[in-house]
Amino acid sequence: MNKYIVIFLSIVCFFPAFGQKTGDVEVVTDSDRSISLATRIYSRPKMIDTSITSPVVDYPLLVLQEETSFEVDGIEPANIRHRPQLAQLYNGYAKIGGGSRLMGLGEVYYNSVRSRKYNWGIHAKHHSEWGQISDYAPSQYDNTSAKMFGKIEERRFSYGGAFDYQNQGLHYYGFNNPDADRDSIRQRYQSIGFNAFFDSHKKDSAMLNYRVGLAYDNFMDRKPEEDSLKLWRGRENFVGVKTTWQYNMSSNVLLSNLRADFDISYNDYRYGIADSSLTALDTGIVSKNTVIQLRPVTSFYGLNEKLQFKVGGEFALDFHDKTRASLYPIAEARYSLFNDMFIPYAGIEGGLKQQRFELLANENEFIGSNNQLKNESRYEFYFGIKGTLSSRISFNANVAFANLRNHALFVNDTIYSSGNQFRVEYDTVSMTTISASISYQHNEKLKVDVIGKFNSYEAKNNPYAWNKPQLELITRGSYNIADKLIAKVDFSLETGRRARVFDPTIEGVEMEDGIHFKKLGVLADANLGVEFRYTKRLSIFANFNNVAAQSYQRWFGYPVNAFQFMAGLTFRF
Repeated sequence: MNKYIVIFLSIVCFFPAFGQKTGDVEVVTDSDRSISLATRIYSRPKMIDTSITSPVVDYPLLVLQEETSFEVDGIEPANIRHRPQLAQLYNGYAKIGGGSRLMGLGEVYYNSVRSRKYNWGIHAKHHSEWGQISDYAPSQYDNTSAKMFGKIEERRFSYGGAFDYQNQGLHYYGFNNPDADRDSIRQRYQSIGFNAFFDSHKKDSAMLNYRVGLAYDNFMDRKPEEDSLKLWRGRENFVGVKTTWQYNMSSNVLLSNLRADFDISYNDYRYGIADSSLTALDTGIVSKNTVIQLRPVTSFYGLNEKLQFKVGGEFALDFHDKTRASLYPIAEARYSLFNDMFIPYAGIEGGLKQQRFELLANENEFIGSNNQLKNESRYEFYFGIKGTLSSRISFNANVAFANLRNHALFVNDTIYSSGNQFRVEYDTVSMTTISASISYQHNEKLKVDVIGKFNSYEAKNNPYAWNKPQLELITRGSYNIADKLIAKVDFSLETGRRARVFDPTIEGVEMEDGIHFKKLGVLADANLGVEFRYTKRLSIFANFNNVAAQSYQRWFGYPVNAFQFMAGLTFRF
């Protein structure tokens, strides 16, 4: 079929091709068909680089003048207000009062007022009570103290000193006999001393600042009536040189502080005559002790002072019966979270404490005079967290583990007395303390503090740490109404105290490890105080002590007054 189509198309195209007539063809037309003569171009072709420039349009500045007007607002002249005058200071302050059980109080304070260079003053105080606790031996006491101090402040340094005197009288009333001879159980402590210092405070932080201090104290108890026995009493002379050296450094990353304390302490304690005896059991004691302590500490501050770290140690030389050298660690780290809202911390610290007769008498005034003195060595590890819950509330909670070697424990003395005096027993005590505190302060109007401690003791040579509390709770607060009426309250609670006794027939006596002891019960003491400021210079006060009338025993055999009341006035001059 396809081939027939091809043949047909070929015939159709072939015959028209032969249908044209051959020959000349003449065309007649009216158009002009003349051809112009050719012209030869003799120049060679070349490239022409043509730059086309844009025309610059110049717009002339148009000067528009518009009339304007303005008015200056008047400024009222400023009123220069003077600073409020500083509160007037008075040179003198006095306080006088009296109360139940023939109680008397007198206090006077006189000092310099505002001065850039000089600061001086005197302070004297007397407190006494001439009443008696029911069913007990005479318990009268008196306490008088006086102090003078002064300081001169220069631009680069300061120096000064103080002189103090204290006279304390008391009675060993710890037994049941209201008719006992008062003179036979009286005691009197007297202390006289002074201290002086020189302190540099250069402004340049790269300079070395230092402080040098000298202290002397003479402490003694009551002199016997017979002149032949005048040396058989406690006599102590203490001399101390204390120095502090401090240097600050800074870098781009850390701030650091270098500090070193170098102290030399000498204590001479004597009771009676060396190598002699007053009785078969009462022998003379002469104790001369020198302690040299070097305590270098370096503190670092980093991360915008959020991180604080200190590290150092204490090297102590103890020259007593034997010469002992001790090394104690010092380290602490703390970090501030949320702009001081929470500050966790942990550290370890140790040191050597020089024991003195005066320190023991200040802790327990019913102590006897013939006691050996042993220095206490302390190691402590602690950790906790503190901070602020608001601008008015702050808190602190921590746990501490301490090891105390030659820790002083007080025990009723039945060797040199009838039990109404105390002697010292030294023991190694491991102590764990869990404590917490919270404080609230609203300006100067309201202040409240609550402090709680739980103590656990483990003594090496005794079943208990005598007279040491297991639970302690302290609450105190003050409320100021328009700076006119001020009320104060404080409450103390102690439980878990035990005393060693030597008479198994005493009611409530228990025994452990062959040692008799007695629980001292709960110590609960609440005090109230009110002051009404009649004028800026005159006020009236009233104090109510032991309002719950609890006749608790602070030391075994020594109950306190059940209730005390005192009122008086204060004035400035």
